[in-house]
Amino acid sequence: MELPTVEELAGQLAAVSGAAELGADDAIQRNSDIDSLDLMEWLYGFQNKYPHVGADESLFSDIDDTTTMRDVHAKLVALAQQAA
Repeated sequence: MELPTVEELAGQLAAVSGAAELGADDAIQRNSDIDSLDLMEWLYGFQNKYPHVGADESLFSDIDDTTTMRDVHAKLVALAQQAA
């Protein structure tokens, strides 16, 4: 099963948080509509759809004000490769 694209992931997080938009290269924490609960809600949805990836809350353990969905996507790809 393939992972969603980085653009799809950004759109999913925007939808969960109610953010007007979130681009793949926009810093997540700089978007005032996205908070840690939104990240956990998004992660829960991702885990349910892609349980084989093994993503957990550590995905966001080193998030800072420069972290983008492209960074998160890269971590997910690495996790999926490890799980394969």
